[in-house]
Amino acid sequence: MKNPKTLDEYIDLVHQAVYEIDELCAIVEEDEERLAVLQPFAGELDAQLRKMYDDMISGRYTFDPNGPDLPFMAISARFGQHIPFKKLLSVINHTHRFGLDVD
Repeated sequence: MKNPKTLDEYIDLVHQAVYEIDELCAIVEEDEERLAVLQPFAGELDAQLRKMYDDMISGRYTFDPNGPDLPFMAISARFGQHIPFKKLLSVINHTHRFGLDVD
């Protein structure tokens, strides 16, 4: 997966992550065992991604090259084996920290 080159591409990646967490929750809704694995982190991950997306759409979002990882990276580190879109989260975080991939 490539790093985004434009803000629109970056916003699309975050929107895709919101979609992915929605899909993951919908898929496992009927599977109690898998749902039990998701419950500790799915709601928080969903909330953080939606807030980031809302901040981007409203113009409140800012890149933070000197700051820490995005908060959801702690969730990704702890529960990554259960997150099929973990790489997407890493690309979003990398872009947040280091900016767009401009040539």
